Amino acid sequence: MPHVSPVLSVMIDAVKKAARPMMRDFGEVAALQVSRKGPGDFVTAADLRAEQTLFEVLMKARPGYGFLGEERGLVEGSDKSHTFIVDPIDGTTNFLHAMPHFAVTVALEREGEIQAAVTYNPIIQEMFWAEKGKGAFLNDVRIRVSGRRDMADCLIGTGLPYIGRPGHGQTIKEVHAIGQRVAGIRRLGSAALDLAWVAAGRYDAFWERNLNAWDVAAGLLLVTEAGGLIGAIDEGHDVRSGVSVCVGASDIQPQLLKLLRAA
Repeated sequence: MPHVSPVLSVMIDAVKKAARPMMRDFGEVAALQVSRKGPGDFVTAADLRAEQTLFEVLMKARPGYGFLGEERGLVEGSDKSHTFIVDPIDGTTNFLHAMPHFAVTVALEREGEIQAAVTYNPIIQEMFWAEKGKGAFLNDVRIRVSGRRDMADCLIGTGLPYIGRPGHGQTIKEVHAIGQRVAGIRRLGSAALDLAWVAAGRYDAFWERNLNAWDVAAGLLLVTEAGGLIGAIDEGHDVRSGVSVCVGASDIQPQLLKLLRAA
């Protein structure tokens, strides 16, 4: 792996440690699929355990830093300028159904700017990582966003809130509008991996609404460090909040944003 800073090294170590029991849990989930009760409670426990591991490893290495996690919310540290932003299992519904598409994701924010990012799919051992100003990588290979220019050739990722969740109807309208202009739309169920896949050029762009900061923090840095553009769909929103996110290759993201705003 190319040279990484001490703090990124800690983050990589933390996600690997959190992923080990998760891999065992994933094997159990597959077995639980056939039971009447289903694996719901089991997955919640796996999520909590993974976040606890991340918290312990990160806080041991950087005791003063803040910690924002999906499960425990914000834990303020004595160092008010640094915060780790963590999602222990991004793609829990996939995990729950024994689908091997989920990630552990950690970002380090310093004074409002993401400085370092790690998104790890333990099933296929893909470690996406980036540091501000140093590029984005998949394992030890530099990655770049795609070079496509024509929307008609593009594969676009999105997320679809289930019926009853805010934004469901709006997303259906957007899928209808964009689906007519592109080669395909995919909805794979892990925003953290969707963003990493844009950085790696697998998707040409991605959009989603009603996400949280921990879903997108690492991925936004991956995309920008891979040469892509990021922005909020709706003017006035901060893309880092996750409320409305549109990212993509430099020629495609502006075109997608225009279509979304028209829809």
